[in-house]
Amino acid sequence: MDLIVVVDNHWAIGNKGRQHVSIPEDLKHFQQITMGGVIVLGRKTLATFPNGMPLKGRENIILTRDKNFSVRGGIVVHSKEELFEKLAEFEGRDIFCVGGGKVYEMLLPYCKYAHVTKVEYTYEADTYFPNLDEHPDWKLIGDSEEHTYFSVEFYYRLYENTNVKSAFN
Repeated sequence: MDLIVVVDNHWAIGNKGRQHVSIPEDLKHFQQITMGGVIVLGRKTLATFPNGMPLKGRENIILTRDKNFSVRGGIVVHSKEELFEKLAEFEGRDIFCVGGGKVYEMLLPYCKYAHVTKVEYTYEADTYFPNLDEHPDWKLIGDSEEHTYFSVEFYYRLYENTNVKSAFN
């Protein structure tokens, strides 16, 4: 399993349930990386998707504590154990954790690679991603040239977890 995230200078990922920036080139990058794979996300993150619906061309697994939640076109699970049982059915496929904050926190140790879009700006935020530059298990293995969207500068960075745990035990 890998993860994909957009962070600012302080590793912020959102504020009041919304991502802090939307960059068309990065949305295409996300689509290219995840298309045909499996994405794992929380119910609140799903609500930020177009029309609050699962993304086409991917298996969408939504993690929620709400036992009454259901969504057409998505698979709903209610615990880490149930998630891992469901993910075992997709072993060998590309699997991506795509947020939000609590889902990233829970699955970070199980992710091998982190595809990080690093935005050179500091936004008002209430949700943060762990700073992988300071995390002992993660190392930077790839960094792109600078990209720009109007006045926003950003980079694509790839980190590798040197102590990844298996979700398929």
